[in-house]
Amino acid sequence: MRQERAQITRQRIINAAAEVFDERGFAGTSVSEILARAGVTKGAFYFHFASKEEIAAEIEGYEIRALSGVAATAGPFLQLLIDLSHVMARELRESAMVRASIRLSVESSFSEPQTAPYVAAIGLVRTLLLRAQGEGTVRLDLDVDAAAYLVISSFTGAQIVSQVFTGRSDLERRLVELWTLLLPGLAVPGAADDLRLGTPPGLVGSEAPTAGQSST
Repeated sequence: MRQERAQITRQRIINAAAEVFDERGFAGTSVSEILARAGVTKGAFYFHFASKEEIAAEIEGYEIRALSGVAATAGPFLQLLIDLSHVMARELRESAMVRASIRLSVESSFSEPQTAPYVAAIGLVRTLLLRAQGEGTVRLDLDVDAAAYLVISSFTGAQIVSQVFTGRSDLERRLVELWTLLLPGLAVPGAADDLRLGTPPGLVGSEAPTAGQSST
């Protein structure tokens, strides 16, 4: 029972830290703000975490760890890759934990770069592209390492610019545009024609265009 309470407290601290990191960034966040948001004592915080840096490391890369099992699921894998980009778009709007993770990763890129989240994301995309090659939907002559790097770079840029201009309210539309431009270089001719480029079933969104349609 004591261990269960400790785990609940630990998660409360992580959730509170994510909210504050999302709002203020790493440099603008203090331990005292995290304590106030979590409603815990300083002793409780330091029982679980040695520093603000340690709890930031716990949060950074959260979204990639949550998606780490998708490569083992059934295909079609090129469609799965597109769908995952929309899952991430939704989580960026709805989850403070994901937003905090992304913000911490982006901020660290300009101070003390933490490459692990990017390496993991690129690795996940690479695995899905290789599996799609096995299905016959991705070109066999594709440099999957370069393509995976490009997909993650493109998504990262798209979500940052969308945040600046619209608070990410147009991110799904920007992802449709992104995939419309990327797929001709990735897919075997004709293989992308019936792919759904927009929000997958089960996620909030309107009708999803396919690769054979133009978005408006």
